Amino acid sequence: MAGLDAFDRLDFTDGGVTHHYYRRGAGPAVIVIPEVPGVTPKVIEFAERVVDAGFTVFMPSLFGIDGVGIRPDGIRGVGASIATSVGTLTKVCVSREFTILATGRSSRVVTWLRALARHAHAECRGPGVGAIGMCVSGGFALGMAVDDVMLAPVLSQPSLPLGVTPGRRRNIDISPADLACVRDRCAKQGLEVFGARFDGDMLVPGDRFAFLRDQLGDNFIGVELPDSAANPTALIPPHSVVTEHLIDEPGEPTRDTLDAIIAFFQRKLAA
Repeated sequence: MAGLDAFDRLDFTDGGVTHHYYRRGAGPAVIVIPEVPGVTPKVIEFAERVVDAGFTVFMPSLFGIDGVGIRPDGIRGVGASIATSVGTLTKVCVSREFTILATGRSSRVVTWLRALARHAHAECRGPGVGAIGMCVSGGFALGMAVDDVMLAPVLSQPSLPLGVTPGRRRNIDISPADLACVRDRCAKQGLEVFGARFDGDMLVPGDRFAFLRDQLGDNFIGVELPDSAANPTALIPPHSVVTEHLIDEPGEPTRDTLDAIIAFFQRKLAA
């Protein structure tokens, strides 16, 4: 894997908000939105898989230190990795760009991501844009789907709002108006939404996927994997389907899910 050096680093501003992003590839655009603690080596590896499949990746940096990840490189390394993740999550919790606990609200950063998707489509053309969110960003691709340019939203382990109450577990971080728009697109335009989680993941309760099925019907493609399918060498319990807990071998459920996500992008974004 080439790493971040193979990507162009660019800035994008919308509504007075500026974030940098990494761009690489050719073909229709796919927005790869990182999980906590940020643009990790595992997220970069996934982005490179998307590039290799024939897409242009736009990978925004919204939090954390780019290129630093959760690495099992000894006790000192484990402690440093956990500290990095906790520190990043703490900053996300206090940031006004992210909705952590509140229900019925889309995170403010989704507005910036929608603008980035429009910019990416104008630059790369094609029928539309895809996006994948992971963990705290998992639901962002759903909020981005209010725009017609978004044709392939993927929600990988969508963790917000934190499921501390039954109401928050049977919900996702999107406003009622935005959800109604997405639901209407599913009914009238055939929009489909792809989701993935591990069965035992407390951060992504099963009630959340049940809620999405109730709202979107058969247009929600939900993949729920047994915890036993997760990479046992990861430092955290089963959670990150296509990154930390991926077992990158043919026939493994996590690899099958990654391949299904790539196929979803190809089916929806093929010119």
